[in-house]
Amino acid sequence: MLRLNEIKLPLDHTADDLRTAIAQKLGVSASGILSHIVFKRGVDARKKSAVMFSYTIDVEVGNEADLLARFSKDPHVKITPDTRYHFIAQAPKNLGSRPVVIGMGPAGLFAGLILAQMGFCPIIVERGKAVRERTKDTWGLWRKHELNPESNVQFGEGGAGTFSDGKLYSQIKDPRHLGRKVLTEFVKAGAPEEIMYVSHPHIGTFRLVGMVEKMREDIIALGGEIRFSSRVDDIEIEHGQVRGVILSNGEQIATDHLVLAIGHSARDTFEMLHRRGVYIEAKPFSIGFRIEHPQSLIDRARYGDYAGNPQLGAADYKLVHHADNGRSVYSFCMCPGGTVVAATSEPGRVVTNGMSQYSRNERNANSGIVVGISPEDYPGDVLAGVEFQRRWESRAFELGGENYNAPAQRVGDFLAGRASTSLGEVVPSYTPGVTPTDLSTALPDYVIAAIREALPAFAKQIKGFDLPDAVLTGVETRTSSPIRIKRNDDNFQSINTKGLYPTGEGAGYAGGILSAAVDGIKVAEAIAADICGLPLAK
Repeated sequence: MLRLNEIKLPLDHTADDLRTAIAQKLGVSASGILSHIVFKRGVDARKKSAVMFSYTIDVEVGNEADLLARFSKDPHVKITPDTRYHFIAQAPKNLGSRPVVIGMGPAGLFAGLILAQMGFCPIIVERGKAVRERTKDTWGLWRKHELNPESNVQFGEGGAGTFSDGKLYSQIKDPRHLGRKVLTEFVKAGAPEEIMYVSHPHIGTFRLVGMVEKMREDIIALGGEIRFSSRVDDIEIEHGQVRGVILSNGEQIATDHLVLAIGHSARDTFEMLHRRGVYIEAKPFSIGFRIEHPQSLIDRARYGDYAGNPQLGAADYKLVHHADNGRSVYSFCMCPGGTVVAATSEPGRVVTNGMSQYSRNERNANSGIVVGISPEDYPGDVLAGVEFQRRWESRAFELGGENYNAPAQRVGDFLAGRASTSLGEVVPSYTPGVTPTDLSTALPDYVIAAIREALPAFAKQIKGFDLPDAVLTGVETRTSSPIRIKRNDDNFQSINTKGLYPTGEGAGYAGGILSAAVDGIKVAEAIAADICGLPLAK
């Protein structure tokens, strides 16, 4: 097949219009097109007077060789690459100890699924509960101010990505098209087929719940085993080689291949690994606030007269500002038509995140507005970043009233340097609730200064971004892991602990659902290659 890029059509085009555009691009008759598949569809909103769809199309034609020769110098016409997934191995019949996966977020879920599909019968241990029970516990915090430290937004089946916008795009390099394998498995589990081709696919929390359950069933049907409410309290290591794990109930599980897919909030596990001598290093992350605007304001700024067009849905944005104090400020995890959610996993602390349902039809848009920091900002040992996060999460708990309410402030008051005593037309979506206050002491001075400078700068790109009644809610501290569990590039094993495979966000090797899932696939392949004595696919 041939792949055609940048086929642009108006929003109200028909299927016949698309077929005609393909034929015109290739200089053939419509009857000469045997079939076509939409590989990617994006939105070109650079001209607000003419917002269009931009397509990448895979086309089957009878005279493919002739057309390839004719368009040999056209970068928008190429041969379609093979994006199918190819398993690197099948488990031997005399398999010894089974691989164990710690954590069932995207990285652990896909590591377990791929291992199961190759016949390695993995054991997955998850400290939290199954996704529906976990959802009830999460609502317990949101509606009753009751936190379960082992079952919440961060811990449980599906991982932190379950309570998010469900974004399924990433900027990682993916020469083997592993992202397509992830999307294919999601569609098989019940995701809408459009995630295979829209440029910024997302699923939303409610759909993710059912999909995660279906994937769990597939793993079990393939011989895998899953244990919930099973926190790993220790790892057995002999002469630099993993030998097993010890669960919180005292049970021991032997294994020579252990996947660490623990997520960015497993702070007690970080401490245990550090005590055990597993090599860990501090890494940069970001902290800031959530900002909420009326979704209609973002739609108008991005789409002009096309705002509200059902073909476009709720608009998003991506913003970056380099502040005078040397800090980078950027939008993070933007959730169109979504809500700000309570995301703490520790008592006496407040953490925010963003979430959207598939429909993205809530009144507000929200995004993290965060500032990059580095280990130089929190000197100490390799776990000093965890204590840095905890300090500001505890301060947010205090400012919010010590009942899991979040501290909040109108943007106009924040920019003017005065406390908010009430809120305006933008109604905060955060539950349990918010407490109007002064956020100037909620984060370090250099973070506050950078955000104060960035908001008016962002308003030059998104008109109204510095709307006085827009709401800032604190704090966003878990943008990524504060550590990296360093691994070898050639076999994905810890640099000083054989048989230990760090993966996903918690290990510092991913940032989001898709990249974490892809990383989980790579680790599963590394284990298969090690057990079967095969070279690892690059």
